Amino acid sequence: MTGTYEDGDPLTGELDLEDRRALRRVAGLSTELTDVTEVEYRALRLERVVLVGVWTEGTAEMAENSLRELALLAETAGSQVLEGLVQRRTRPDPATYIGSGKAAELRDIVISTGADTVICDGELAPSQLRHLEETVQVKVIDRTALILDIFAQHAKSREGKAQVELAQLNYLLPRLRGWGGNLSRQVGGRAAGGVGIGGRGPGETKIELDRRRIRTRMAKLRRQIEGMSKARDTKRGERRRHQVPAVAIAGYTNAGKSSLLNRLTGAGVLVENALFATLDPTVRRTETPGGRVHTLADTVGFVRHLPHQLVEAFRSTLEEVSDAGLILHVVDGSDPDPESQIDAVREVLREIGADHIPEIIVINKADAADELALTRLQLREPHSVVVSARTGSGIERLREAIEADLPRLERELRVLLPYDRGDLVARVHERGEVLKQDHVAEGTVMHARVPDTLANELERYEDLAPTTG
Repeated sequence: MTGTYEDGDPLTGELDLEDRRALRRVAGLSTELTDVTEVEYRALRLERVVLVGVWTEGTAEMAENSLRELALLAETAGSQVLEGLVQRRTRPDPATYIGSGKAAELRDIVISTGADTVICDGELAPSQLRHLEETVQVKVIDRTALILDIFAQHAKSREGKAQVELAQLNYLLPRLRGWGGNLSRQVGGRAAGGVGIGGRGPGETKIELDRRRIRTRMAKLRRQIEGMSKARDTKRGERRRHQVPAVAIAGYTNAGKSSLLNRLTGAGVLVENALFATLDPTVRRTETPGGRVHTLADTVGFVRHLPHQLVEAFRSTLEEVSDAGLILHVVDGSDPDPESQIDAVREVLREIGADHIPEIIVINKADAADELALTRLQLREPHSVVVSARTGSGIERLREAIEADLPRLERELRVLLPYDRGDLVARVHERGEVLKQDHVAEGTVMHARVPDTLANELERYEDLAPTTG
């Protein structure tokens, strides 16, 4: 995506894109470790990398696709990918991830290619990371650390930076080793400061100090994020009060969500052909062809095996999705395996409690996709629209589909909700318009307008409401 439409007008955010490209990592600076025990105390500087994955299930094509995606992630982080290796195993080796023999072979490949980093296609336990580094003698990182590094590069807002830092610290905490290998971990007598035999040495003290600092920093970040999320909650509450339906654009990273938002609203957000180009949610107001006002929110992209730390840290941002009345689930129709992208996104939607929200599958990049692949996707996902955000093809059909699926406050009813159904009272306030509310001995009497889906659940309490006199 070039960042301009056919009329040649540059999109807002073009300067951001130029600025991001202006300072890239300088190739050729060696990051080979002289002491592998200090790896966690060094900033990630990815340069010339070798990728390695373990194929435990599925087809060989799926394993290769996963490694291709890892290569895209590495390139997005500013690396040059030299080699990609996949090993067939029933499960990853508990000691070195790929086995001691294969680790020695990997060391030979690292030497012959001149690589300074190995990236593993999975999340490694701290012990696996340590043992593999000791064998290959260069920096080893896993898929989770790589994704966190990309998020750190792309975070722009205060909230985005705080969320990424929280996720990084959460990941780092169990992996702290520090310089303990070079220091006495256990000393006795006076050297232990009066603790006596078995007292902690300077190595252990250093690690404990770092852990305490990290936990303190994490607590501060959580407070900051909570404070910043209140502003977004206020805006969402304001939209609910004015009965403005919310539509969230969700989907796989680099599926074209920002391009779609630009095409639907003219928002002019940053568009880049890179993974995780969008981290900060953008909310824009727009109208359907019939004149119904609604909001569209562009959100952070998902990916296979999205680190749990990120889902937790970005939970306040992802609430734009879980609070929406409709989800536009964007999928890259030109991807070799779009079905697995859909499954990965739905897995994250389940994790954030958004799997019950109605969705429209938006099959994007139709201009670059194979016709057979598009037909296969449409058969798998009947409630879908094929579009091209780049050319504008199918956009009008998508607008019509949005209008048809927007939640409507079509039912007005009067119900008596027992006091043990406070969850329903909360949902009426959240998703409906409360006209009147009273409290009686039997429960809460509510006169409200609500969407059909919620009205179906409330019908059983309609007859219980006292008649007005």
